Amino acid sequence: MAIETMPQHETSRQGSLAGQGLAPAGQVHWNLVTPQLIELAIARGEGQLADMGPFVAVTTPHTGRSPNDKFIVKEPGSEADVDWGTVNQPISPECFHALRADVQSYLDGRDQLVVQDLHCGADPRYHLAVRYVSPSAWHMAFVRNMFRRPELAELASFAPNFTVLHAPEFQADPSRHGTRTGTFIALNLAEHMILIGGTRYAGELKKAMFTVMNYYMPRQGVLSMHCSANIGPNGDTALFFGLSGTGKTTLSADPTRALIGDDEHGWAPDGTFNYEGGCYAKVINLSPEGEPDIYRTTQMFGTILENVVLDPATRKVRFESQIITENTRASYPLHYIPNFVPSGRGGHPRNIVFLTADAFGVLPPIAKLSRNQAMYYFLSGYTAKVAGTERGITEPQATFSSCFGAVFMVWHPTKYAEMLGRLIDEHGSNVWLVNTGWSGGPFGVGRRIKLGYTRAMVHATLDGSLNDVKTRTDPIFGLAIPQAVPTVPTEVLDPRSTWPDASAYDTQARKLSEMFRKNFEKFGSVADAIKEAGPRG
Repeated sequence: MAIETMPQHETSRQGSLAGQGLAPAGQVHWNLVTPQLIELAIARGEGQLADMGPFVAVTTPHTGRSPNDKFIVKEPGSEADVDWGTVNQPISPECFHALRADVQSYLDGRDQLVVQDLHCGADPRYHLAVRYVSPSAWHMAFVRNMFRRPELAELASFAPNFTVLHAPEFQADPSRHGTRTGTFIALNLAEHMILIGGTRYAGELKKAMFTVMNYYMPRQGVLSMHCSANIGPNGDTALFFGLSGTGKTTLSADPTRALIGDDEHGWAPDGTFNYEGGCYAKVINLSPEGEPDIYRTTQMFGTILENVVLDPATRKVRFESQIITENTRASYPLHYIPNFVPSGRGGHPRNIVFLTADAFGVLPPIAKLSRNQAMYYFLSGYTAKVAGTERGITEPQATFSSCFGAVFMVWHPTKYAEMLGRLIDEHGSNVWLVNTGWSGGPFGVGRRIKLGYTRAMVHATLDGSLNDVKTRTDPIFGLAIPQAVPTVPTEVLDPRSTWPDASAYDTQARKLSEMFRKNFEKFGSVADAIKEAGPRG
């Protein structure tokens, strides 16, 4: 079924891009498979092969997303739905149309265009049929990895209901196009089109479609979520919410459980489904010991590595190197993970895990949340940046991103939270807060909680070991902390006891507690019971 309100355009007849407003003068490559795309990218000098076969691209000067350059067209059909502000910045239809015309003219003049017809969404009742058009072969290999690939027989009748025009080398003119800089990610929900340019960073191609799904899915009664998902041997689905660096991809890629997906999902009336057909993992300091499944994908042909550093003599990846960026990435198809769910679908989650990397070192490594606490921490979306990750950060800095993905959400955060609350009530899901950050002191003093301990805690939540365990209530955060977790030292579970100076812990905990309260003031219309579920100190 096509997405609500979205018309079917012409089918993907090779040689015609009229439905995208294009009349290219150069060659058009239609739906090439991955080896063909990589061959084309190599022939055109777009990157190089590393040892073992992955393709390596460098996207400087942009090595991450450009959230301040993302815009949504302000038009009557969606204007009342969008939570306008610094995340969802408006652009006028006139400016969008001027930008679209110039991008189309630019693409028409390229010596080649590469087209990929893909699905966004594993559930055919809700998926989008998306046509990507770009002059860059490696970027089209990236989206072929990331989204769901129709069977060859399906392509003959593929009818796109969304278009992404990608012009990474084209620079917008702010005075003409209404942009902030030469970089742009412009979404037109009425015309079902995205324009992306002025940046080579491939993540924009993925996250722009996630933003679109975050708008359309709630209109269909589906909660759109920035989370990973997997399934246990007994058929139990689990969700993992978390911002970048909290361990969402690492903890969901579990050899004892089957991976549904690592980043973007919908929760529909009859279960969950992945939006994508691939994974986009951070690979800084990646090792075969710490993350064997993800490491294995980086040794495979077809994987796209972004901004990694190669040894010039061996072309082996130096995963520890941050010379280009700390945000090094690997894009690979989901089936490169040995234990994956081909359908991309699961049931209603039995357990939901909120991941945070607390660089203040005061949150417990694991706690069970009440329903109202779940709403509070979902709306808060807390993690922390550490000193040294960005210029000017000299001590831990709290980051609050509503719904664990505010920069991708279109509706007001309370809409997603209300949907989550109803689904938790309806299906009795357990909700847990897991801190993958620091213990024994803040960053620079304490140490990061061992990954092995975190894995043991997550396994205990999922296998039911903690269902009836005794808990104690944290006096400042009000969280129910298990008093014992199999294979985890009991002293690890009490963050205050890991600090050499308990009074210093209390000071730091109250400091973070106050940050939570100040941040939550922006949700003025939230029920009192949810407001009161936050920190008490």
